[in-house]
Amino acid sequence: MNKVIAIANQKGGVGKTTTTVNLGIGLANEGKKVLLIDCDAQGSLTKSLGYQEPDKLDITLSTLMQKSYEEQPIEKGEGILHHEEGVDLVPANIELSGMETALVNIMSRERVLKNYIDSVKNEYDYVLIDCTPSLGMLTINSLVAADEVIIPVQAHYLPAKGLEQLVSTVSKVRRQINPGLKIGGILLTMVDRRTRYAKDVSSVIRLNYAKYVKIYKTEIPLSIKAAETSAVGKSIFTYDKKGIAADAYRNFTKEVLDDAKQRNKHRPEHTR
Repeated sequence: MNKVIAIANQKGGVGKTTTTVNLGIGLANEGKKVLLIDCDAQGSLTKSLGYQEPDKLDITLSTLMQKSYEEQPIEKGEGILHHEEGVDLVPANIELSGMETALVNIMSRERVLKNYIDSVKNEYDYVLIDCTPSLGMLTINSLVAADEVIIPVQAHYLPAKGLEQLVSTVSKVRRQINPGLKIGGILLTMVDRRTRYAKDVSSVIRLNYAKYVKIYKTEIPLSIKAAETSAVGKSIFTYDKKGIAADAYRNFTKEVLDDAKQRNKHRPEHTR
């Protein structure tokens, strides 16, 4: 069984890309076959995996989405890059910003990314989408393509407020286009355990949302090493494997895998 997970939050700087990289490579370390999709025109995920000049890449997500909506054939493995830590990547660059505009005039515009992912996902156990920091058409495409969404939230009050808008968007996509979409959970990131402030924000989020949405037990600590990984093109497991952030992402990966096992147990036999 394969699973498509969107990592989404319209607020930038909350750890979406870092989470995508380290969850993806964490899953690969557990023996899963993983595809990461960069759905942000800034190419943050692409750069974080060592491709520092994404604008020089010939084939990116924009190319593949265009081929998909123009119903052109896409060759097996076309545009997919292979990272040394065992994950595959569909990269992105500035061309993707034009795709946001182009999608407005396309029939079934919310499903273009889904159509592409459906053509490749059977090769993988997990497909993770690093969403753009907005609630525009590319994020809607990601939510339509996904089975679930993980929401990284920085342990500050203002980023936490934006949660309501995102949860509302997810609900709307579920009602109107993708009834199978679930919120996998909220992941608290950049938590400074030395301060009472971070503990207070964590408590407020758990108090306000835990009744409606799963909040992962794991909290990702504030870590300079984790921030540095994007510059070196490696995961935290390679860059600082004994550090606190690596431990946290290992635990988070296990939570995601455990959730998948639990959900699979409750699915009817014929859908597994």
